[in-house]
Amino acid sequence: MNHDEINPSQRTLITVAVILVTILSSVASTIANVVLPQIRASTAAAQDQVSWVLTSYILAGVLATPAIGWLEDKFGRRNLMLAAVAGFGLASTLCGLASNIYAMVGFRLMQGAFGAIFVPMAQAILLDINPPHKHGEAMSIWGMGAVLGPILGPVLGGWLTDNFSWRWVFFMNLPLVAVAFLMIGATLSAQPPKAARRFDVFGYVALALGLAGLQALLDRGPGQEWFASPEIWTYLAVCLLGCWVFGVHLATKPHGALFDRSVLSDVNFIVASAMIIFVGILLFAGAAVLPTLLQSLLGYPVLHTGLVQLPRGLGSFLAMFLVGRLVGRFDNRLIVLAGVALTGWSYLEMSHFSLQMDERLVLVSGFLQGLGVGLVFVPLSALAFATIAPALRTEAASLFTLLRNVGSSVGISMVGALQIYNSTIVQARLLEKATPDNQNIIASGIDLNTTQSLAMFAKRVAQQASMVAYIDSFHLLYWLCILMAPLILFLRKPKASTNA
Repeated sequence: MNHDEINPSQRTLITVAVILVTILSSVASTIANVVLPQIRASTAAAQDQVSWVLTSYILAGVLATPAIGWLEDKFGRRNLMLAAVAGFGLASTLCGLASNIYAMVGFRLMQGAFGAIFVPMAQAILLDINPPHKHGEAMSIWGMGAVLGPILGPVLGGWLTDNFSWRWVFFMNLPLVAVAFLMIGATLSAQPPKAARRFDVFGYVALALGLAGLQALLDRGPGQEWFASPEIWTYLAVCLLGCWVFGVHLATKPHGALFDRSVLSDVNFIVASAMIIFVGILLFAGAAVLPTLLQSLLGYPVLHTGLVQLPRGLGSFLAMFLVGRLVGRFDNRLIVLAGVALTGWSYLEMSHFSLQMDERLVLVSGFLQGLGVGLVFVPLSALAFATIAPALRTEAASLFTLLRNVGSSVGISMVGALQIYNSTIVQARLLEKATPDNQNIIASGIDLNTTQSLAMFAKRVAQQASMVAYIDSFHLLYWLCILMAPLILFLRKPKASTNA
């Protein structure tokens, strides 16, 4: 299906359908953030285990994404989308019924694998049904749908948990799944499957092992004292071996590799792909730890936690609205630069968090971050796909999404690991100075000679150490923005971007 074969009304209905499945995916990736403390309590999960609820969804997306192009050729675009929607609905139901952390992680892997199909397929469909000079506008409209997840997810998650149970954050997907299934079945034309090339099983297994090894290393590292454990060395070896084998295989296999090498010869796509890894880290890492910070350190109720994150989604929504009017009038590289600057500013503001702060800093930093990431995502996608051949769009979109998911997964695990490590180090340093004759402690009115006062002091130290660790993480994300900015210099302004 291309833009010459459909009428405007059909184009509108298809756009609504693919935006709906994009919302399903984005809600699923963000709604669990705000209820992690409740899931941890209900499933008796350890602190380093509960983050698996987030990373398992993204990891499944990482592992499923390389196969999307082959699956589309094998089964057809319409059949693949319908199967993905039905599977996503089943996985959501099972997540809501999970009784322990291992079942939850397994069902989230299933949900993430089906949900991974939505984003690259939605992008490829929109690019196909719109003429080239409308691609920026189409990506902007799609992006506005994508950011509805971060807007709706935290608030819906908080409200459903307060009034029902955390399990309803998964059950709520079912009505949307039913509507999406019917709309896709009615609007997307059935096309005969293509003569699918032979699936590159060897390349896929090598890549999957490399990425799974990386994820396991980051998730298990904090609890195993990192490289003091043979287990972590094993994960590192699997990661390096898998990635090296995949790289050699991709470079030397003449035909039928997992990704078409011609995609990797496009300079804009390569640079934009490197940048999207940073975007994945910046988009999810801060959002993943913020709900726990607000609830555990500042004592926010779960619904209030969702509400104070609303400006982040509103900033993204506003950015998508603006970028649709800016793309084509301004150089996309300048828009990306503005987005990176705003994102860096947001993390700089978050590095000023404290146990005594009010809501203002959370609201302002969240709005800036949403605005910044929103300004980066659409023009960066437009630059990445501007010179990609139409026949390779699904494959390129799959690889682009894969790299964003890798960044997201690594970012969540990285910040989670730093949180555990840094809080332990800071707490130990603070306790070293906890002597009864310490003048600062005496001035605060705490008597370390009594058991009750000692327990109160230990609680305060743990809270302060945890906040310092969060601040260190936000500082790191700020510096990642600084490191990302120079990559913009290597992006080229494509001729297609000048067409209105």
